[in-house]
Amino acid sequence: MSIINEIKASFREGNVLTKLIYVNVGVFVVIKLLQLTFMLFGAGSAFVQILIGWLSVPSNPLALMWRPWTLISYMFLHYDFFHLLFNVLYLYWFGRLFVELVDTGKLLTVYIWGGLGGAAFYLLAFNLLPAFYPGAGGAILLGASASVMAILFAVARIHPNHVVYLFLIGPVKLKYLALGAFLVDLISIPGMANAGGHLAHIGGALVGLYYGWRLTEGKIKGNFFDKVAYRAGALFERRSKMKVTYKRPLTDMEYNAQKVRRQKELDRILEKIKHSGYDSLSKEEKELLFKASQEN
Repeated sequence: MSIINEIKASFREGNVLTKLIYVNVGVFVVIKLLQLTFMLFGAGSAFVQILIGWLSVPSNPLALMWRPWTLISYMFLHYDFFHLLFNVLYLYWFGRLFVELVDTGKLLTVYIWGGLGGAAFYLLAFNLLPAFYPGAGGAILLGASASVMAILFAVARIHPNHVVYLFLIGPVKLKYLALGAFLVDLISIPGMANAGGHLAHIGGALVGLYYGWRLTEGKIKGNFFDKVAYRAGALFERRSKMKVTYKRPLTDMEYNAQKVRRQKELDRILEKIKHSGYDSLSKEEKELLFKASQEN
């Protein structure tokens, strides 16, 4: 299998987290290839800069009215390699925690809501706070960090005492990790070098905190945006063609292993109901629980 086919297969078969990482990396690679192409043909990078501007959130509300799609496109866009690298690493780490501790089906919802919240906070600050008036009209916002912060704060709100192990630090509870990240962004704003980015991080964190609280209280019952995000995620799902297959009977060892895996999945679902309520379950989880209840 070629590398391209392997990447396609990995994308099709991966979960929402895998697809989000692929989209972020893919957009970055396309931008860089375009930049390289224009440079080799002597066109410079002006076209790429224009493209970046058309995909990033402008701080000027009038410009935003002409480019409303930027509220979504910016959260998948990176121009600097290290910006992409750290955002993808954080997305992988915090996304895995969300998938394991909360709900895979809601990861895309939190990602997009966090990005929208970050953009809203950035726009309000740059248009209402006097500190950002000079030159604010030319500022742009791009990157997945607001969405990543939303994921971190959502899972930290739902499982605040879950312990993670940090290099050179050791065990740290999620609530302290989230608080530390929030304080870093807060004290970094006066530097003004990336004030817009830090403001967006805070907006994403607040959205994640609110969403985590709503999910904990069992008040997320598939609202409009949940349904939109679910359908958007379904577009990524692999659609298999109908075919007839013949399977050999399972051996005793395979049957027992399958039974153990199913029991672990049921235990995870029951634990999720305990913490977040029945309404937090995905459609597949509810079907699995129903089937298990019918067999008993």
